[in-house]
Amino acid sequence: QVQLVESGGGLVQAGGSLRLSCAVSGRNISMSDMGWFRQAPGKEREFVASISRTGRRTVYADSVKGRFTTSRDNAKNTVYLQMNSLKPEDTAVYYCAADWRVPGASPTTSDYAYWGQGTQVTVSS
Repeated sequence: QVQLVESGGGLVQAGGSLRLSCAVSGRNISMSDMGWFRQAPGKEREFVASISRTGRRTVYADSVKGRFTTSRDNAKNTVYLQMNSLKPEDTAVYYCAADWRVPGASPTTSDYAYWGQGTQVTVSS
């Protein structure tokens, strides 16, 4: 059974940084694309970042480009999202997602079959 567990969320002031981790168990992620999404209250879940199975390709939403960086350590079966220069509008529950089907670091929610439970990120002004 595949499980994804996010950690590293919390409360931070605007301009601060957080690093989220997503630990995967039950299957090796070396052949999976991984994605990060977020959902703010009253809004739809939106794409944040994704990384290909080799880590060579990353994709970012325009809203986080230049501030967020995703990386992966396949030996640890873990993916990371480094978030710098955080803004109040980054406040949301952040989810990681995995898929072992079609490669491509997709930014589309429906392309990911496995999801974590989410971790809350709150940025105060």
